[in-house]
Amino acid sequence: MQPYILVLYYSRHGATADMAQAIARGVESISGMEARLRTVPAVSTVCEASEDSIPVEGALYCSEEDLRHCSGLILGSPTRFGNMAAPLKYFIDGTSALWLTGALIDKPAAAFTSTSSLHGGQESTLLSMLLPLLHHGMLYCGLPYSESALMRTTTGGTPYGASHLAGADSELALSEDETNLCLALGQRIARLASRLQGTDNDER
Repeated sequence: MQPYILVLYYSRHGATADMAQAIARGVESISGMEARLRTVPAVSTVCEASEDSIPVEGALYCSEEDLRHCSGLILGSPTRFGNMAAPLKYFIDGTSALWLTGALIDKPAAAFTSTSSLHGGQESTLLSMLLPLLHHGMLYCGLPYSESALMRTTTGGTPYGASHLAGADSELALSEDETNLCLALGQRIARLASRLQGTDNDER
């Protein structure tokens, strides 16, 4: 099986999904590394409600095996009051079996987020996603300031991970800087995963 980076995200209005696509392009620009896009179902306060096992559109739902066998993980969520969204947290809360076996130890990981306002909790959301990754023993990686877009962006972009200003109605497309930082994040995790596996590859 070809090594892959799991780009696992939840997206309500499409902005986080757009970021995931850009990150996946960055991953696949590194020779020998594949991007696997996966999402999680919404959660409901109604106990009887359930989602179909296959979504109507977009990425497939993530399985435990997708997570177990990945070479690296990039986790994405819209901001919910400065925190990751409940569906993603619910999925992560169910990964105890992977924690018990140490399946994710020493694998590189990163995070990305989208907010409706510029100061809507991007950095705190990224930090909230960092916590379970550290508990799983993963190697968390942000974006270094060698990425020049970090210094000039007027939209999203943080050293803690990629971010996007989507606007109140999720009407704003990814800016050039946001896109470049998404690509850079995908490339960085793919490159690190290759090095950790002893298959250090250059960009395609």
